[in-house]
Amino acid sequence: MDIQNIIDEIKRIVKSDNTVENKLQEISDFLQNNIEPFDWVGFYIVSKNNDKLLILGPHNGESTEHIKIPFGKGICGQAAAMKKTFVVQDVTKESNYLPCSVEVKSEIVIPIFKEDIVVAELDIDSRKKYGIHNYHIKLCEQIANIISPLFNDNYSETDNQNKEIE
Repeated sequence: MDIQNIIDEIKRIVKSDNTVENKLQEISDFLQNNIEPFDWVGFYIVSKNNDKLLILGPHNGESTEHIKIPFGKGICGQAAAMKKTFVVQDVTKESNYLPCSVEVKSEIVIPIFKEDIVVAELDIDSRKKYGIHNYHIKLCEQIANIISPLFNDNYSETDNQNKEIE
């Protein structure tokens, strides 16, 4: 699938009548099923109760024990704290990596911004070392910009925030 078709599908999902939670799940499913080498795709959402804590949102792939991640911890927390995309081509060489699975070899984390504030992240794992290429980075950053409007004040009404109480 070419990049323009991927972007068009993401835009279609964002404009659909589904809930934000369902849109994020559909985007996770679509990316994981259609982009090689994406093996785990998901979103971490900044907590409404603590703006320095990421909460696992919709995702596609193996389950993870990393339900809550403080800013600065792991690649996800580092990307949030530094407000920039992080690409790790070999997770065994990264001291701040939070292992989710022995299968994961590389990772990309893209912050999603609302008015220069990190509101969420797109997190993608691959079972291939050096599997994340420049076109993946550019594509994922484009996707983050497209879905940014989904994260408005009403997002706290979704099921994602219920996970904080667990």
